[in-house]
Amino acid sequence: MTDLTAIAPLLDQQAIELPSWAFGNSGTRFKVFAQPGVPRDPYEKVADAAQVHAHTGLAPTVALHIPWDKVDSYGDLAKHAEDHGVALGTINSNTFQDDDYKLGSVTHSDDRIRQKAIDHHYECIDIMGETGSRDLKIWLADGTNYPGQDDMRARQDRLADSLQKIYDRIGPEQRLVLEYKIFEPAFYHMDVPDWGTSYAQCAALGERAVVCLDTGHHAPSTNIEFIVMQLLRLGKLGSFDFNSRFYADDDLIVGAADPFQLFRILVEVVRGGGYGDGSEVAFMLDQCHNIEDKIPGQIRSVLNVQEMTARALLVDREALSAAQAAGDVLAANGILMDAFYTDVRPGLAAYREAKGLPADPMAAYAASGYGASIAASRVGGAQAGWGA
Repeated sequence: MTDLTAIAPLLDQQAIELPSWAFGNSGTRFKVFAQPGVPRDPYEKVADAAQVHAHTGLAPTVALHIPWDKVDSYGDLAKHAEDHGVALGTINSNTFQDDDYKLGSVTHSDDRIRQKAIDHHYECIDIMGETGSRDLKIWLADGTNYPGQDDMRARQDRLADSLQKIYDRIGPEQRLVLEYKIFEPAFYHMDVPDWGTSYAQCAALGERAVVCLDTGHHAPSTNIEFIVMQLLRLGKLGSFDFNSRFYADDDLIVGAADPFQLFRILVEVVRGGGYGDGSEVAFMLDQCHNIEDKIPGQIRSVLNVQEMTARALLVDREALSAAQAAGDVLAANGILMDAFYTDVRPGLAAYREAKGLPADPMAAYAASGYGASIAASRVGGAQAGWGA
């Protein structure tokens, strides 16, 4: 068994934020399959997220999505989270489910609609003040479907103006985190389609504006670890939305499609100073469990991230640097592959047991009876899901 004692203090620093919406009924664009025991409100979402942290020790915070997670008292929700051993984290805005936003939100040509979208972000910032959240994460569905539909440059100007108004409202200890997506729901062009556009907009705003990298939001064959490196080099990588994709924005369990890619990304994160207590980079999952159970799906994901982080931490950096300096291509690649092929699962099981956690969190959750309990107790009411 690989001894992980040397990297245990670094493993202790791992924290992966869970998305509240992953616990509701969600999934593909065609059908959402309801499951028994799905949360009916944000309080039950937080309780379910707390199960992931209780079994893994990896997920101490829960991100909220507004208006999906609106409550009368965010202070009360924060206390509820604390009572369950977790805390509230990132606040995510939503400008993609209102009829007014059919042709855009913060980039819309109509001043009224654009101001409505800006005001929504002001509301999110107010909520951050109540929850103690650091990050306001913005993903925009804005874009066009047809050439000539709108003036792309004018939309960028309106985007910059709207983001500046939002940025000026955040507090001195808060951040604006701008996500990008290559396509969908707009198919001719998205207003924030790639890391370069997000970076350019954030750089113009100021040091507290940073980029969110969703691992499913890239064209096929994109070298995502290069983007990670570059954003870390530029000091603009703010957070990750970890998921997995085979074709497009599939929102699958992270590491399911390409574990080696996840490893390569984490190698660059570690190498670039994006991991650990001294880093401002936030790790978060962004997944939609359509056919798999919600809580086990999140447990599997955080364990996959932990496993690939451990392998990335095992890379022999001195030997790798020496091989690179010597131009020894095969030796350098071999050093990286040795770390990737290292089976860290037994070592991580022992590491978890030493911390008082289950050696096998998936089995421990299955044996806990929590899933059957919530299926029995959450009969009635409206289940949380898309738009709720």
